Amino acid sequence: MTKVSKNTLPSHNRRTAPKGKATRVFGENLWGATKAPVNKRSNNPGQHGGRRKKLTDYGIQLREKQKLKAYYGGMTERQFFNIYAEAARRKGDTSENLIGLLESRLDALMYRLNIAPSIFAARQLVSHKHVLVNGKVVNIASYRCSPNDTVELREKSRGIPQVAESVQKMERQVPEYLTFTPAEFKGTFVRLPVLDDVPYPVQMNPNLVVEFYNR
Repeated sequence: MTKVSKNTLPSHNRRTAPKGKATRVFGENLWGATKAPVNKRSNNPGQHGGRRKKLTDYGIQLREKQKLKAYYGGMTERQFFNIYAEAARRKGDTSENLIGLLESRLDALMYRLNIAPSIFAARQLVSHKHVLVNGKVVNIASYRCSPNDTVELREKSRGIPQVAESVQKMERQVPEYLTFTPAEFKGTFVRLPVLDDVPYPVQMNPNLVVEFYNR
């Protein structure tokens, strides 16, 4: 078994193939990657591709649920449903609550801050104990941060090539519900976002996700 240094990130992982496939399944550049397969061909994955069938209302709702779930690293159905259930229990609009909870995840925050080049790399950074929340190591990617929490990369981890390159390039705009100090690899979760705050590369429809679970 190949060992992975704590001071680097794997150049690939088990999600690489599914990630490329997902962009073609949905027919959208889900993560906004410049080299996404869908940029070159829009047919469905498989030997012969195929035409996209017209979806029923249920099919559209299911697709939107799968798309949103895939965007956050392809969490399990149980994990995603638990987040939805929490959103439904909270006061206010369930679809907006859902987005706020998803964006509160520690791996999502590391990705939004550009500390990690992808949501999958962000998950690895957290699980490998490279990340601090309010000065303490947290190694659970799904950890839910609260407004005013600070998140940062441990000092000894700042030399990881993929991390240093990601912070230097800053390819994604840091949204207004976060503040970021690149020199310190440190950010603050200012407030819970709503859908319009989140810089998704494609249109997300959490209202259809709510309809899917309420059908």
